[in-house]
Amino acid sequence: MRPRSIGSESEEPKVSNTQPEFVWTEQDQRAVDSSRVLAADAVEKIGSGHPGTAMSLAPAAYLLFQRHLRHDPSDPDWAGRDRFILSPGHTSLTLYLQLFFSGYGVEMKDLESLRASGSLTPGHPEYGHTPGVEMTTGPLGQGLASSVGFAYSQRRLRGMFDADAQAGTSPFDHRIYVIASDGDLQEGVTSEASSLAGHQQLGNLVVIYDDNKISIEDDTDVAFTEDVLARYEAYGWHTQRVDWTKTGQYVEDVAELDSAVRNAEQETGKPSIIALRTIIGFPSPTKQNTGGIHGSKLGTEELAGLKEILGFDPDQSFMLDDAVLAHVREVGARGAKAHAEWDAAFAAWRERTPAELVAQYDRINRGEFPDGWLNALPTFEAGKDKSTRQASGEVINALAPELPELWGGSADLAGSNNTTIEGAKSFNPVEFTTKSWKADLAGRVLHFGIREHAAAAIVNGIVTSSTLRAYSGTFLIFSDYQRPAIRLSALMGIPSIYVWTHDSIGLGEDGPTHQPVEQLAALRAIPKLDVIRPADANEVAQAWRRMLEIQDHPTGIVLTRQNVPTFPRGEDGFASAELASRGGYTLKDASNGAPEVILIGTGSEVQLAVEAQSALEAEGVPTRVVSMPSVEWFRDQSAEYRELVLPRAVRARVAVEAASSQGWHEWVGDLGRLVTLDHFGASADYKTLYSDFGITAEAVAQAGRDSLAATRS
Repeated sequence: MRPRSIGSESEEPKVSNTQPEFVWTEQDQRAVDSSRVLAADAVEKIGSGHPGTAMSLAPAAYLLFQRHLRHDPSDPDWAGRDRFILSPGHTSLTLYLQLFFSGYGVEMKDLESLRASGSLTPGHPEYGHTPGVEMTTGPLGQGLASSVGFAYSQRRLRGMFDADAQAGTSPFDHRIYVIASDGDLQEGVTSEASSLAGHQQLGNLVVIYDDNKISIEDDTDVAFTEDVLARYEAYGWHTQRVDWTKTGQYVEDVAELDSAVRNAEQETGKPSIIALRTIIGFPSPTKQNTGGIHGSKLGTEELAGLKEILGFDPDQSFMLDDAVLAHVREVGARGAKAHAEWDAAFAAWRERTPAELVAQYDRINRGEFPDGWLNALPTFEAGKDKSTRQASGEVINALAPELPELWGGSADLAGSNNTTIEGAKSFNPVEFTTKSWKADLAGRVLHFGIREHAAAAIVNGIVTSSTLRAYSGTFLIFSDYQRPAIRLSALMGIPSIYVWTHDSIGLGEDGPTHQPVEQLAALRAIPKLDVIRPADANEVAQAWRRMLEIQDHPTGIVLTRQNVPTFPRGEDGFASAELASRGGYTLKDASNGAPEVILIGTGSEVQLAVEAQSALEAEGVPTRVVSMPSVEWFRDQSAEYRELVLPRAVRARVAVEAASSQGWHEWVGDLGRLVTLDHFGASADYKTLYSDFGITAEAVAQAGRDSLAATRS
């Protein structure tokens, strides 16, 4: 067997003075080499993919899955497992091969079907598609950033249900292991999230950084020369370096890496990062250490050379010795033993814990709600103007005592977003108690700092790795900073909640830099994301109810800075706010017969539609007002219901929204009219802006007249 070095014999395995003896057998080495060859075969067959890092990371991934991760392949969702996140999702084979080795249900035929339609091995790992994949990765930075949320949820769950247990003894203790790449660490979101991880002292987070110094444009020195470990030390991380090139030759000293991982596991007061210097594509004979092996197949000659170097038959593909497979599958027995030990510890926890707390854990773990929780929803008094952001804060605080699983916070905008759970402690190490905030390791109020992107990614990690319900808050304009994480939550189908305030030109004097115009349309364009813009305080309450009930995709609530009327529900022709959960409903119907004009509004502009209705009906035009807080929810209703609200026979329609017109033609049709905003705002008080830009009740009424005239011409 060829030793794992260039130009020299392999070194004897190192033995730490303070750690168990490290043993690396020929079967271990053969398994690693088999995974390299299988990775190259898989990419060669499909003709595309990323073989290089899957080859050079093979020893590290194998070491984690075989020696460090507490996992049970027979139960991928076991609550007591450690979590592994492959942040550079393009090297998906690094993960798929270990899932295959471990027995997660990924088989050789799946490796042969890499990136093919319907296979368990898509181009990037997909959450919910392949057993053992903890989250969807591929957009660089998202995996590492969301892993911080994984660590957040673990700490909060432990604090909620087993706070008095000694560290490392609770069934709620587990670790999060991450493999990250140069590309991950160049993305800004990882800087945001890693800063928070260090601040939070997340000692259960272990990152192996693949420092191979190669990217698509070849040598990373063209753009990335900083001292990464110095940066992470400044963040408050425990840092180590393992350099397999340090002798001038390439020696895969797996014992040294094992020692570093064990050191990281023993550091419980800080997150840990290990910079692992590898050579991408090792031991490919001519393409290793080049950008050419990053994202393309080796080619027939290079692949044959690789197999010869490693002692495999160049004429055979997708081969694995039965003895090697039996050896790697032994991890299943070890996992079953760890699972049984955890089951005993969990049973002991249930015995020593008050029954009420155990029942609460079981309920949250099932994703259920407590009996009578809806009774806590506030009802807001008609006639009292209130901003929807203020109403949202009141709803959060009304529900918080009923739903301990609900937690969240803001990107340094708590007072503006109204996201704080009053009286709750901050999720922070206790030494970060301030004049305003009392800290607790299991606190309920999240402080993201001015890190909107990390806020979204961390919430993704929380809700992906647990049944806790988490939200983040910022201004709607800054949803642009969050968009990659928002999109990923929709792709994964996880119930992240986004709170966006200051939703329009209604924020006024801050001017066009802070006035969202195109953001609503852009967010509505994301599949499986529900965007909700409530018209008044009671719609806010119903929106929060529905958002919490949704558990298979993300939602975002869009809220006003300025006060808006609270409509008299059940009086003066106004419908119940409970209908808001249907996305669109007849808020106030025509007073005389069937409507001839329908006015559709969202958020703060619904009041303009109500005023315009009065004007049109005074002229003898029967007019219906439709509040449409969520086009996604309305679109999901039956065709019969949508016809009741927006009958096709009524072609005179107006949509009013202080934002881009994009998307509204779907609801008003070819003869409808739009009162919208297709340009940037300005700096002035909000009443002046609405008047200057023609978003007024008078404009809505005139648009109704124009649309009606068009239907009669």
